Amino acid sequence: MTKYELCVVVSAKIEDEERTNTIEKVKALIERFGGVITEIDDWGKRRLAYEIDKSREGYYSFIRFDAETTAPAEIESRVRIMDHVIRYLIVKQEA
Repeated sequence: MTKYELCVVVSAKIEDEERTNTIEKVKALIERFGGVITEIDDWGKRRLAYEIDKSREGYYSFIRFDAETTAPAEIESRVRIMDHVIRYLIVKQEA
């Protein structure tokens, strides 16, 4: 299995419960495609580098996981269409 890190930026305009549900959905997607979550790092609300959808702030979460090489493409295609996710990025970690 390969190590990956997923950064998810969730809109700051939503309630805490919705934000938590969105992150839980992302974690469920990782597990659905055979990933094993090793670490979750919530950075909380941060200022964005530039305005996205008329927002200046977002909630940052970093999820580290192990998965097969086909999993990131499947996860990205699902996260791309999720409500409240304004940015995401999956990167392969060096061993």
